[in-house]
Amino acid sequence: MNKIPADAKSLTFLNAAIITAHGTFEFQKLLLKEAREIVAGFYEANRKIQSAIGHAATAELMTMLLKFPVPQNRIDFIQTTKDAALVFKLKKRAPEGVVLTREELEEIGYELGLLTRSA
Repeated sequence: MNKIPADAKSLTFLNAAIITAHGTFEFQKLLLKEAREIVAGFYEANRKIQSAIGHAATAELMTMLLKFPVPQNRIDFIQTTKDAALVFKLKKRAPEGVVLTREELEEIGYELGLLTRSA
C-alpha cells in the first residue's frame, strides 16, 4: 500500500501532478482500489478532504471512480508537508483550448497518483 504521512491533515483532489511550492515531493501511481481506500481513510478519520478540480467533466469522472463526491472547485492550492494530494493525470495532453467531456477523458485514458511533500 502506498504511504500517506501519518500526520497528514488533509487530502486534496488535483487534476494534474503539479508542484505548488518549493520542496521535496514524491509521486506514486495508485490503483483505483488504493485511491478509494485513501479517500475512505481520510473520511473515516474525519480529516479534511477538498477538491481543486477545475473542470466539471474531471470532477464528474472522479466522483464516479472514487464513489465519493468530488466537486468542481477552481481554487489555488499550496501543498504543505501536512497535505496529501490525490491526482487525476491524463495519459496524453489535451489539445490547446479544448474542454473535454467525461467520455473524451475516458477515451484518452488516465492514471491516479498520490503526491506527497516531505520537505
